[in-house]
Amino acid sequence: MNQITNRQVICDTLTEAAKEDKDIVVVCSDSRGSASLAPFAEQYPNQFVEVGIAEQNLVSVSAGLASCKKKVFAASPASFLSTRSYEQVKVDVAYSKTNVTLIGISGGVSYGALGMTHHSCQDIAAMASLPDMRVYFPCDRFQTRKLIEALLEDEKPAYVRVSRSATEDVYEEDMDFKLDRANVIKEGTDAVIITCGELLPYAVKAAKQLEKEGYRIGLIDMYCIKPIDEKAVVDAAEKADLIVTAEEHSPYGGLGSMVAQIVSANCPKKVINLALPDGHLIAGTNHEIFKYYGLDDEGIKKTVLDGLGQGLVK
Repeated sequence: MNQITNRQVICDTLTEAAKEDKDIVVVCSDSRGSASLAPFAEQYPNQFVEVGIAEQNLVSVSAGLASCKKKVFAASPASFLSTRSYEQVKVDVAYSKTNVTLIGISGGVSYGALGMTHHSCQDIAAMASLPDMRVYFPCDRFQTRKLIEALLEDEKPAYVRVSRSATEDVYEEDMDFKLDRANVIKEGTDAVIITCGELLPYAVKAAKQLEKEGYRIGLIDMYCIKPIDEKAVVDAAEKADLIVTAEEHSPYGGLGSMVAQIVSANCPKKVINLALPDGHLIAGTNHEIFKYYGLDDEGIKKTVLDGLGQGLVK
């Protein structure tokens, strides 16, 4: 079982790159510990800025540094970064097209025991609605490293959400990674599961269980929520009877909504959006919350079977 968190991978990747690239700057809002960025701050104190508990300043300072040709990575809990500093993200980063990568740490229900004040279940809808803002939800440590390496090579705004806990490995170190292209793990004709981030390992297990029962299940890792890979969605929908999306997000404005729009416009099929409910969530560990709301492997499997058994698909 993997014990390396995605936030640790981000720190390791940036620390390695900073050996040669002195334009890399990391900015934190009193979150170097929770973001696992303390090693970067210790090794490169002149490339690290601490703004304190001031997320709005975090974003504006990052945008200012980027305007001076720095490659800025700004880390803060996703629940605060995607809400408290939203205007600064909109104006200083997205509208101004500054080279800032926003790292939303402990995303989704990672802070499960702390309740809804610390949940970030609206960040896809918020960030994806901003013009020129890209949104990424990498799955495991290997995909996270590839993503950060790719973002180091471009100059466009981006929002990256990662979980607090370690995620089971789905990929291998030498995985084939393409920026802004979904990873089609498997094609299927009965149903296709489209998901991202921490839910991908659960979807992998669900797909394997369904295949053992004779179903032909496709699986797509849509880590690039914006720009979403429309071609991958359309190709999958044309071949399958049912599309199921699973996301650690509100049912409104997230991955499921985007997929449904694409499918309805190009090749109408039944789409079921499996998401967190529109309400205040229970407290607990992320796995307990996933299980309670049917977002674990058993819940995803049940949703697929229910969708195939309603007689509404041809």
